[in-house]
Amino acid sequence: MRATPLPIAVIGAGFSGTMVALHLLARIGPRAILLCERGGRFAHGAAYGTGEPGHLLNVRAANMSAYPDRPDHFVDWLAMREPGDEAQVHETPAGTFVSRGLYGRYVASLLQTALAEEAGSHRLILVGDEVVDLLPDDGGYRLVLAGGRQHRVAGAVLAMGNRLPVQVELGPYIANPWSCAFATGLRQGEPVVVVGSGLTMVDVALQLHAARFSGPVVAISRRGLLPLIHGATTPWPRPALSGEARGSLPWLLRRLRSEVEAAGAAGVSWRSVVDSLRPITLALWQGLPAAEQRRFLRHARPWWDIHRHRMAPPVGQQIAAMIAGGYLQVRAGRIQSVETAPDGASVSYRPRNGREVEAIRAQRVINATGTVAPEQASSPLLERLIIAGLARPDRHGLGLQLTDGFAVVGEGGVTPGLWALGPLGRGVFWECTAVPDIRNQAAQVAEGIATFLS
Repeated sequence: MRATPLPIAVIGAGFSGTMVALHLLARIGPRAILLCERGGRFAHGAAYGTGEPGHLLNVRAANMSAYPDRPDHFVDWLAMREPGDEAQVHETPAGTFVSRGLYGRYVASLLQTALAEEAGSHRLILVGDEVVDLLPDDGGYRLVLAGGRQHRVAGAVLAMGNRLPVQVELGPYIANPWSCAFATGLRQGEPVVVVGSGLTMVDVALQLHAARFSGPVVAISRRGLLPLIHGATTPWPRPALSGEARGSLPWLLRRLRSEVEAAGAAGVSWRSVVDSLRPITLALWQGLPAAEQRRFLRHARPWWDIHRHRMAPPVGQQIAAMIAGGYLQVRAGRIQSVETAPDGASVSYRPRNGREVEAIRAQRVINATGTVAPEQASSPLLERLIIAGLARPDRHGLGLQLTDGFAVVGEGGVTPGLWALGPLGRGVFWECTAVPDIRNQAAQVAEGIATFLS
């Protein structure tokens, strides 16, 4: 009698994990898939779990299909949406932008369809508990859950999304704005300080405004740069970049500027030039020596981020109105200290190009600077994998070290039967946080697992 093959575990059930699980269903035969998510809310994750209708995707709906080989899948789903969703769909000259909550419903519908199709087969099993450890066990792993249960698995995929700081409770300092109702319990007229001025800050400001907080909101970042706004684009040919020169960050930046100037002379937006780099961004990143990558992260990353990760036009208009009305103040400076007390916090910062330290008394400080290094994340699993030598941070500390095939690399080399995708691969792949990137990764990971199991 043939033994039942061990399942594959997918740890994390946001977009990344959900799509890996769906691709695996089509590739690994009768073998079961354990889709694991702490808290038991599947197919949403931090990005698409928001209930705020003003939180819009920063990618056009036309580019948000969950499947790389079916580019119109999401647009077709939108066409069949239920009445009453009109307020969550925004038609603009730059394209259609929808709320992240509505997109979460789309991903959830894909999972529900798969569950219905697999009903009775027990091939797709939802595990509503946190995975706290993976222990090597006879060529596979013992998957350990926070509740104490264990499962033997043949391998596992780390699809845990963005690594966020630990947030214990609501208080004067919010380390993780996605973990608590930070817009509640505020006193009108007393400042709220937001650390950072990127897309997370934008979401925070929108949520504070929607909660009828009267302001002011003070956003502080080192350069005081806001994400730019999507606009109508015209296709622009991919720049011709010589292989030898790709190893120099200054050369790449000069080449990009000259391309933008050429596009402008032709009446084409810089946005089209940036978008033309999408197919080669991975090659450009990996072609840079480690020292040049570090140089990019220190100096050029904020400028790249505001041009590459843009606001949907309705969001940009709201943010511009908040700034014009004094509700939102964006300041450039370096935070020196944050001292908290039961009734608020004192924030000291040195303005950019200034000598004197300034202080703001705030009722709440919200950290919107983004993710943290793997060893600092609120993940017992990542911590234990790193301690056990089964995984290690990439050379920039942005995520985990992975192979080009998404296999996790530990202290002794490639760790058999362990893969990762999405934001955990940022240091290796750089562009790996948006749906157009992750959907391709999910299909590739599933194909790699099928090859590993064959």
